[in-house]
Amino acid sequence: MILSRADLAGRFIGRCFAAAVGFSFGCVTLVKSIYTVDGGQRAVLFDRIRGVRDFTVGEGTHFLIPFLQKPFVFDIRTRPFAISSVTGTKDLQMVNLTLRVLSRPDINRLPEIFRTLGQKYDDKVLPSIGNEVLKAVVAQFNADELLTERPHVSALVRDSLMRRASEFDIVLDDVAITHLSYGAEFSKAVEQKQVAQQDAERSKLLVAKAELERRAAIIRAEGESESAKLISDATAAAGIGLIELRMIEAGKDNAASMCRNGSVMYLPDSGSNMVVGVNPRH
Repeated sequence: MILSRADLAGRFIGRCFAAAVGFSFGCVTLVKSIYTVDGGQRAVLFDRIRGVRDFTVGEGTHFLIPFLQKPFVFDIRTRPFAISSVTGTKDLQMVNLTLRVLSRPDINRLPEIFRTLGQKYDDKVLPSIGNEVLKAVVAQFNADELLTERPHVSALVRDSLMRRASEFDIVLDDVAITHLSYGAEFSKAVEQKQVAQQDAERSKLLVAKAELERRAAIIRAEGESESAKLISDATAAAGIGLIELRMIEAGKDNAASMCRNGSVMYLPDSGSNMVVGVNPRH
């Protein structure tokens, strides 16, 4: 059987097309059979026949069966997560708390995490257990104790939250209280209490000052009384000579004081002594 040139060309084109299709399928299959796990990541392999495989795939390039197996990549690096809660204290005061949590998955438990929680495990677990732990711990303290015993409160929250997170195969590297505030009524009450305490301290100082002044006045009066008694006794023993001596001493002091004053001159008179103030400029 002799084929025409057109038939030969058609067969050749068909074979080329089949080869191209086969090559393309082979390339697609090869690409689909390779996947890469980057640094700081781990992968869980899902098999359509056997389900989730019970091992974790590490970093690097790996092979799988195309269209039968599929990788799910997890970020295993520590990530921050904020948890906010409004809860009541032991004395029925409302408090706003915010926690900053550094979390990561347990690498050896990634298949179980994928089975039960999926890839967004932290969004599903941390808000609920965070609120639960905060409400349980804060209810053990009064409002003012949350400030005075903050390190103890933080330690209780950290230990309780780490224990609860471990039940879901989540590792918490750090838990810290970043924000703590009270309602408007409690804040106003605290402010009024501080003002009252300051007023009380000020009153104590005024009372102490008055007491010191009273004691000083008593001591001063006792001293004056004792001085008067001594003068009286001396006068009774020596006559008025002591008084005249005191008058002479006072006069000497007055004279010395006036001599140092340039605007005072002493003018003797025939009948009496006069002290006249004179301004040297006139």
